[in-house]
Formats: sequence, C-alpha cells, structure tokens
Amino acid sequence: MQSLNDTAPALPALMGARRVVVKIGSALVVEEQTAAPRAAWLASVAADVAALRARGTEVILVSSGAIALARHALGLTRKKLRLEEKQAAAAVGQIRLAGAWQAALSAHGLAAAQLLLTLEDSEDRRRYLNARATLGTLLELGCVPVINENDTVATAEIRFGDNDRLAARVAEMTGADALILLSDIDGLYTADPRKDPQAAHLPVVERITDDIMAMGGEPPPGYSSGGMRTKLIAARIATGAGCAMAIALGARDNPLRAIEDGARCTWFLPAPEGRTARKRWIAGSLAPLGSLVVDDGAARALARGSSLLPAGVRAVEGSFHRGDPVSVKDAAGREVARGLAAYDAEDARRIAGHRSEELEEILGWRGRDEIVHRDDLVLM
Repeated sequence: MQSLNDTAPALPALMGARRVVVKIGSALVVEEQTAAPRAAWLASVAADVAALRARGTEVILVSSGAIALARHALGLTRKKLRLEEKQAAAAVGQIRLAGAWQAALSAHGLAAAQLLLTLEDSEDRRRYLNARATLGTLLELGCVPVINENDTVATAEIRFGDNDRLAARVAEMTGADALILLSDIDGLYTADPRKDPQAAHLPVVERITDDIMAMGGEPPPGYSSGGMRTKLIAARIATGAGCAMAIALGARDNPLRAIEDGARCTWFLPAPEGRTARKRWIAGSLAPLGSLVVDDGAARALARGSSLLPAGVRAVEGSFHRGDPVSVKDAAGREVARGLAAYDAEDARRIAGHRSEELEEILGWRGRDEIVHRDDLVLM
C-alpha cells in the first residue's frame, strides 16, 4: 500500500493499454425511478470507448443491468427476488440492455456484440478456450463485446454472483492490460467513508494483503449484488494474472476520459509474476498427452515468438483433445516447446503440413489458423 508521491510506482495508463475491460454496474446503467436505460450516460461511455478504439486500444464491456431493466415492467419490485424471478427478468431485460448498448455504440460507428457467460465457461478448459477464441475474433473484427452473466440459465451454485468477478475473469481470459471497475465510489478507503470521516483514500495498492482485504465491507443494499469486498476479490484475480485494475467513480459523464485526466481512483498494480504464472503452469504443471513434430522452419518461428501453424507440423503423436497439453518437438526429437492444442489429435493429423487457408476445405468447418496459439505456448 502506497500513496502518490515522488517515490510511488508508475501508475498504469489507459493511453498505452492494448486491451481494456470495463465493468459497469446496474446502478450506472439503469435509472432507478423509471427503470429505463440512462441513455445520455451510456452515450458518454460510448464516446470514451470510441476514443480508445481510435488510438488502437481494444475495449470489452462487462455490463450489468438486465434484471433491473425488466423488474418494473414485470412487476417484480421487491428488493429480493427468487432465482426463477431473476432469470425471467434477465430474459426480458437482456434484450433491452443489448439494445441500449447497440444504440450508444452505433452512434460512433462501433458494432456491439453480446456474450452471456456462466462460471463454468471460465472453469471448464474447452469452454474457456471457446469463449476466449470468440472474444478474440470479435475484437479482430472491430466489435465491442458487451458481456453479462447468463442469469437466465445460471443457478445459485454456478453463478459468479457479481459482475466484478466476472470482469476479472474476462480480463484474465483475454490477457487484458487494464480492468476498470466503474463504481459509486472513487476507490478504496481504509474504512467505509460513509461511516468513518477519518477514512483515508488509497491511490495505489501494490499488493493485496490480508489487511487490504479486511477493508472490504458488506454489499450495499439495492439492486447491486456487488460491494467493495467483491471488488477486492476481483482485484486479486486480475492482478494475479498480470492485469492492472482501477476502482473509479462511474456516475460522472465520460468516466474513462476522467480517469485519464487524473480523476481520483485507486489503482491496483499487477503482480510482477502475473504474466508468467500461466506459462509456468503450462510448462511444468501439465503432463503432455501427445506430441507435434515440427520442421526446422517452424522451430525457428517458434523461437521468434510465433504461433505454431499446421504447415510446420510434420507428425502428430498420441491421443489428445482440443485444449489438452502437447509437447512440440523438432525433427531430432528434442522438446522445443509445450502448449495447449487448438485441435483434437485426429483433426491435427488431417491438417498437418497444410496451409491455414486449406483447413476449412479439409475439415469441412473453419477452425483456428494456429494448431497451437502463441498465448498457449511456452518455449522449453
């Protein structure tokens, strides 16, 4: 924990981020009295997103609000709803939520894409890879993914429970550089400032210790299921994956621009080992279930940081499924890399030695261009 001064660590900046995840709560999206979308505020966020996109930063939005947008229309105005009532409200409200974001983003020439995720989508390896591939493709196509928890099917046992943690999982999944949690408070305080006038604001948190976690309180009343404690849990997930995170006030117009202009917030610095933790897991914690034998050209390309393309694969050994760990060997049998396969072994054998543009004709469907993506690859 450290405050801003001459010796403070350099703060992360949205200006230099390659990919940013922004989490937005229900209270920011929905006008409480009318249960209608806050169109003007959404338009200001869309303008911020467009500005980030214009300089090359990819943006993913994690937006709550589906249930809140439908409660009044369905007469579900009690503070606590049964699970099936929440699911019904989500089914109605999600259409309205997606429409509100589509309208806001399209005004800036941006295409919105809706994704609904459950906890299992981040815990099951194959579903994780599917979700990550979909998000990556949408970003490559210039879309702005808008993600929410799939409340229409998620049960109490498999729910994230709040979109703070969902946003952290998305940031981890996509290798984001920064996660911004837009909130009703401008950061982390040593105590609840609404109750303790002596509470001090913390501009920077270098490490999330037990003392820091103890500063989280109970979730606030109302429609939101979050609270400071869930934000700290999200910070632990994000920073552990090498992603910086900020808690910032969201109620103002153009909240992302305000952060760049120096508005008060709390930055949680990424763990120094965060970016390499997953690579260590792939390299040392997983037993390969098969091998890909590559030619010299592919081995040299891997050493330069490239993905493994099917054209460079000369043989496929063993039995494995998509997402399973495989060893990458050169012609002499030396292990040069280890990674997670993007294809089952049978399909990998069919496409080995072929160019990426031939894969659809061979398989009958369009898969990944890479047989092992560089994000899932560790040089040995």
